[in-house]
Amino acid sequence: VMVNEDISDPHAALAKGQQWFGGRTVVASMMGNGHSIAVTNFKLQPHGFERILVLAPADTSPTRAGRISQRLLELEIYRLMALRGLPVAKKLAPGLAEAEAELADVTARLEAREVSETELLDRLIHVAAGVERATAQHAYRFSATHAYDALVRQRINELREKPIPGTQTMGEFMDRRLSPARSTCEWAVRRQTALSERVSRMSNLLRTRVEIEQQQSSQDLLSAMNRRQGLQLKLQSTVEGLSVAAITYYLTGLVHYLAQGLDAHGWPFGVDTTTAAAVPLIALTVWLFMRRLHQRLKLGD
Repeated sequence: VMVNEDISDPHAALAKGQQWFGGRTVVASMMGNGHSIAVTNFKLQPHGFERILVLAPADTSPTRAGRISQRLLELEIYRLMALRGLPVAKKLAPGLAEAEAELADVTARLEAREVSETELLDRLIHVAAGVERATAQHAYRFSATHAYDALVRQRINELREKPIPGTQTMGEFMDRRLSPARSTCEWAVRRQTALSERVSRMSNLLRTRVEIEQQQSSQDLLSAMNRRQGLQLKLQSTVEGLSVAAITYYLTGLVHYLAQGLDAHGWPFGVDTTTAAAVPLIALTVWLFMRRLHQRLKLGD
């Protein structure tokens, strides 16, 4: 509502303007270079609207009256829009507290090694999913709160309000009303960010622990494989010794038959002597042959 009124005496003009609000306490500001006075109590009327009274001289131009009305309406609209983030921040508080408690419990169990990494990872994923879901759902609202709060401050600066002694200005009222809401929303955003960072650090710790255990398991597996390979080498050496003995035995039999044939044709040495003398030669030859064969196989590998 805009009323033509002489505002050369701000206190007298304010007293008249206060009558529009039933004589109750009001908030008032002298705007610009003193071209008008805005008066309101920021209370909803029974019809669901607020009442803002502008006292201006009769010679106020329509253009100036329109600018004053627009700035005041935008100021109140942006204030209400900025306050829409407050219920969201309050609603998120219990869930954030529960997530913090869950994360603290996961940290304690990780340190105490009470449960398996799989269970800890499942719980950590549950916490991370809840935090990320809340961030994705409400980030736009907190961003809007920050943006509308900046617009409120901008509109207050554009009013270039001056105080009327003994009366709270609109800027002071806005700051007192918006500061707690703004701080609560900023606190919720910081809390979500801190939770995300803590979850990330906890994931790194859990990943490091799993990697260390995997490396330990791999080392144990390699040690077992080395022991098994050593046993296989020993077994192979034993088998090779038996193979040399077996081959020597069969070759000695052939030499024995050969000595019998030679003895029938006048071989100067006896059959048994020839066979006995051939045994070490055959064994040495077979052993050298097996050794050379293994060396070739190693070079081929």
